[in-house]
Amino acid sequence: MNIIAERIADFLKDFPPFNNLTIDELRTVALSIRVINLEKHKILFKIDDALHDCFYMVASGAINLSVISDAEETLLNKCIEGDVFGLRPFFAKNNYMMTAKAREESVVYAIPIATFRPFVVQNAEVLNFLLESFANNSTHPSDQNRGKLLSDNVVYSGGQQSEIQYFQSLTYNKAPLKTTPNSIVKDVAQLMTDNLSNSVLVTENNFPIGIVTDTEMRTKIATGRFPLTATIDKIMSSPVITVAENVSLAEAQLLMLKSNISHICVTQDGSEKSEIKGMIAEHDLIVAQASNPGILIKEIKRSQDAKDLKKVRSKLADMIQSSIAKNIPLTHINNITGEINLAIIKRSVELSILELGSPPARFAWLSIGSQGRKEQLLLTDQDSILVFEDVAAEKYREVKDYFLKLAKKTIGNLEKVGYPPCPNGHAANNIQWCKSLTDWTKQYENWMNTPGEVSNEISSIFFDYEIAFGETKIEEAITNVIFTNIKKSKLFFDYLGNDALRKPPPLSFFKKFNLEEDGPNKDKFDIKTRALMPLIDGARLFTMNNNIRGINNTYLRFKQLAMVDPKHSEIYLNCAEAFLILSKFRVLEGLKTDSSGQYINIEEMSKADREILKNALNPIKDLEELIKDSFQLTQFS
Repeated sequence: MNIIAERIADFLKDFPPFNNLTIDELRTVALSIRVINLEKHKILFKIDDALHDCFYMVASGAINLSVISDAEETLLNKCIEGDVFGLRPFFAKNNYMMTAKAREESVVYAIPIATFRPFVVQNAEVLNFLLESFANNSTHPSDQNRGKLLSDNVVYSGGQQSEIQYFQSLTYNKAPLKTTPNSIVKDVAQLMTDNLSNSVLVTENNFPIGIVTDTEMRTKIATGRFPLTATIDKIMSSPVITVAENVSLAEAQLLMLKSNISHICVTQDGSEKSEIKGMIAEHDLIVAQASNPGILIKEIKRSQDAKDLKKVRSKLADMIQSSIAKNIPLTHINNITGEINLAIIKRSVELSILELGSPPARFAWLSIGSQGRKEQLLLTDQDSILVFEDVAAEKYREVKDYFLKLAKKTIGNLEKVGYPPCPNGHAANNIQWCKSLTDWTKQYENWMNTPGEVSNEISSIFFDYEIAFGETKIEEAITNVIFTNIKKSKLFFDYLGNDALRKPPPLSFFKKFNLEEDGPNKDKFDIKTRALMPLIDGARLFTMNNNIRGINNTYLRFKQLAMVDPKHSEIYLNCAEAFLILSKFRVLEGLKTDSSGQYINIEEMSKADREILKNALNPIKDLEELIKDSFQLTQFS
């Protein structure tokens, strides 16, 4: 291997997506790379240029990506050392839609698509990075790409392969143009023109037997190889590449890359011997790329008002629905949704600050309750607290007034986005829940050291929190207060244990569902209060008792407890599984009825689902027995 290629491989290994390749794969790529030296202002490609056979990476210097908007050149992105750009040849066939120009004297690596394509097809991480980079640089690429494309602080649980690629919803043509094999080419061409379509499926009994696109018309008819009077079966491409419904963006993209095609037929069972359900074109993939989680985060960062944020939250709801339909694990959906919800809250705070002016002191906005646990998939109410740093006594009132105004505006924004205000007033715009760090320290100490029905009846959700905006050191200070007081708080666990056991039972003595007896939800099952809350409370109780910090999610709490307390691991693991099953029932109910999903109509469920739901309630009893055995529940029983 020559020394230049060795140096290139050494450079590539430090940057995505190349850091996902082996050293041998890097050497193969490096041997095919062309090194291009660009003088300042030199254009590499411009709008409407034919696509190159390669994509590019900046080795040194900087490249500006720009478009023409309102007769002016608008800078979209500045690519610096390690950035990839010019990915259109991978994902689209039409000409370049932006200009790449050297901002200064630069060195660029030209990486041949033909050499790199096999690595994209074989490696989901590489495909995912290129998909997001292309989506970013095709729509709103003003933020720099540095590999962490979802957000600054997303963490994937369990170290699985990046799950982002399976979340993009894919909308495609459900009524594609069709014709029969003996149709005449001239008539089909007219049909395509009349319908503004660049493809037509050739069918028999509504099964796909071939496809004709503009490509066949150009290469086989315009060149004179076949006459206009030929039947369409003479020029069609066959067999047709087919996929099942609910295909993900990544799966469709992989298939197009592997087969080097621009259209995929969707059939009922994914085979060509099955009824046609639609057609996916390259354009559909480009549109879908603009709705992936990484792009949603970027849209949130650019939002100027609650109306913009509401559009993103609507896309998120579609993503959750399609992800559940694809049977993506609920843990993954919670993780991604939690990040996007946090980004919406953060942007809402930022917009309030832009309106009110700079804060008079450092502060932290903490989401509490379901969002604090990253379990808020539906548009349920927003619980929050605001903690500001200690200030001089004479400034306290003025500082608190500012933060109450900030909270009021932020909660107002979130309400416009679709999050209803907390009916119990557990929000930062409540004078009780917006105060200094010292006041919050006293509050937590009071809850933990002198628990009681009046002072502590709402405290449990305040122990599930996550910072959405502000100083992480303030959040850490709250955590330190809690875990310092835990060591001397037997009374606190007595209270929490009794609180966890106080929830109404989900099943009667005869194993029938306990349904609501009156009110608007009469004869429905309260899955939140009777099934989910006992698990949430139990997980919190045992996590705190085992001094486990930094894990708020109920499912992950149970998984961690199974490791630190192996004697009771079976109970914890059963509870973890039950929590996911029950959560999914609630989310499906919420999506179906456009509600919080709290009340489920048992009569409308299938017999099999009723049985699954009933079985998922069994671990609650074991958890309650473990609580009784582990704590002295005397004072508050």
